[in-house]
Amino acid sequence: MKLTLGFSPCPNDTFIFDALIHHKIDTQGLTFDVDYQDVETLNQKAFQGELDITKLSYHAFAYAAKEYELLDAGSALGFGVGPLLITKDEALATRLRQLLEAGGNMSEHEEKLSIGIPGRYTTANFLLGLAFPTLQNKVELVFSDIENALLGGRIDLGLIIHENRFTYQVKGLHKVVDLGDYWERTTGSPIPLGGIVVKRSLDKALKLQINSLIRESVQFAFEHPRSAIDYIRSHAQEMEEAVMYKHIELYVNKYSENLGPQGREAIQQMFDKAVALGIIPQFTDELFLTR
Repeated sequence: MKLTLGFSPCPNDTFIFDALIHHKIDTQGLTFDVDYQDVETLNQKAFQGELDITKLSYHAFAYAAKEYELLDAGSALGFGVGPLLITKDEALATRLRQLLEAGGNMSEHEEKLSIGIPGRYTTANFLLGLAFPTLQNKVELVFSDIENALLGGRIDLGLIIHENRFTYQVKGLHKVVDLGDYWERTTGSPIPLGGIVVKRSLDKALKLQINSLIRESVQFAFEHPRSAIDYIRSHAQEMEEAVMYKHIELYVNKYSENLGPQGREAIQQMFDKAVALGIIPQFTDELFLTR
């Protein structure tokens, strides 16, 4: 049986799914037609119900929960893994950081600052709204273009995710705040970034089988971390091998193998907070795939 599967070409996703799609584990008769896309494109595809299984942002999941339910395996959660708000203007970085720490209000000029975001429905944008709710002059860009847009003066601030958190400093850019750290300090929970969802319409036994296979693929990757290196490199942006593995170590952890009670609690906490603030719509469907 062939299923459609969407995930990003970033090292964490290719590391997780290598064993599954290349049959390094027994896939029990299942094969996968892979669609490689940036996370916001995957979010949009989920809204249209295009893929059987897909990676998406947890923010976007709130808008796709009627069509999909969340698997226990394959997620990106953790401490110290959040998106970064950055700028080319060091004085501006200092000013905004002080405002956040003091709980102060932005000036009218500061509220009009343009900010490049990796997509409206990304978890990064959700976290930005929690920290800086009055920053609304947003420009949607592919995540890998945000640094260059800052350097070229096309935007004032940039919200970066993935491997860009390892490269912005060498380009002369400055951190305003780590939004994951902000979340952790205010909630005490790991930050839910992205998860793997499966169509609700699929047979329950099949959904459980898919979840089990993704978990096995993660376990294989942990046990054979060099096995996927050529595959990872072929899809990654131009980056050194050390950066690729830093990226993997940051985003692939125990929550990728199994959300567990703490991971599920963090996700539920995020959704409850977002509903209470009116950031996402109220939902009634069960979020998690259950046995």
